[in-house]
Amino acid sequence: MAVETEDTGNEEWTINVYSRIIEQLESMIVRKGISQVNEPILNSLRAGTTLQIEAIRIRNEQLLIKKLEELEEICMFNKGKAFDPAKKLNVIKIKMAELEWYKKVAKANETGYYDCYKKQLSRRDRDIIKHKKFLTKYWKEVVAQNERKPQKQLVYLRSRWLYAGTTYRRMVEPLDIADYYRDGGSNYVTNGRSHHYIKLEQWLEADEKQSRFRIDTKKQNVDVILTDDSCFWANVEEARQWCKTLKTADVGMISERLCLRQKLMEFEVYVMEQIKKYAVSSEIFLKGSSFMQWWKEYEMLIEPFHNSPLTDFIRNCKFQQYASGCLALS
Repeated sequence: MAVETEDTGNEEWTINVYSRIIEQLESMIVRKGISQVNEPILNSLRAGTTLQIEAIRIRNEQLLIKKLEELEEICMFNKGKAFDPAKKLNVIKIKMAELEWYKKVAKANETGYYDCYKKQLSRRDRDIIKHKKFLTKYWKEVVAQNERKPQKQLVYLRSRWLYAGTTYRRMVEPLDIADYYRDGGSNYVTNGRSHHYIKLEQWLEADEKQSRFRIDTKKQNVDVILTDDSCFWANVEEARQWCKTLKTADVGMISERLCLRQKLMEFEVYVMEQIKKYAVSSEIFLKGSSFMQWWKEYEMLIEPFHNSPLTDFIRNCKFQQYASGCLALS
């Protein structure tokens, strides 16, 4: 369901009332035309009745016209207050630059900005919350506004804001995921994901059917890119929960243990697919990241002879070549 502001609700109510008044006035105009047909007034009673009806009609018309003028003023006022994404664009750029700087500092600390934000150890981490709230409010309004537009206008706006919206989603949604799992949440993609992230991702997918970002270009910039899948860290958190459950599961719970192992192997495949497409940031391999914590937990659970593309990739430290863009993947 689209998110609508209070102003939008008032505006829609005003337009509905406005439309009903117009219909009433049109109806009165028709009746007025009929009443003015030249017919002889047969007696004084009929003349008096006619005058009374005309007086009532005139009063009603005057009241409706006055109400119509008031509604026109309200519509003009609301139009002046309408959300304009372009007006805040410079502020948005500044907020995103703050997040970019935060990301660089976190990377220098060998943690990564996802885990740095999740731990909330410094004032800088808490300052980021304000930027995140501002950006989220802005993009929720952009998405809600676009969803209310006719299809032709929607396509135009989608193209205009697609790149900025995608960058925002890939930068900020991981922070929402960090909040969600810090508070003890589970299954973020199904239970916790905001509607505006879903729409921004759907619009990107629709656009990519026409033009795709080349893998070779990503390969050259893998050290600085944002992870394509903005829900990547939610998948990592789920995989860590599976490891924890598997570790404590009773040996006799054979079916549950098999199910958890299957999920973890599917997660391996998912991660390796992202790596092969150069669609994941090299930051996930920082020693303090949740992903590398997952790997340590997972490695303790798998058999020594377990071999897969991902285990080979990590055990042989191929992620170091990946970060430099020098690794050939097949």
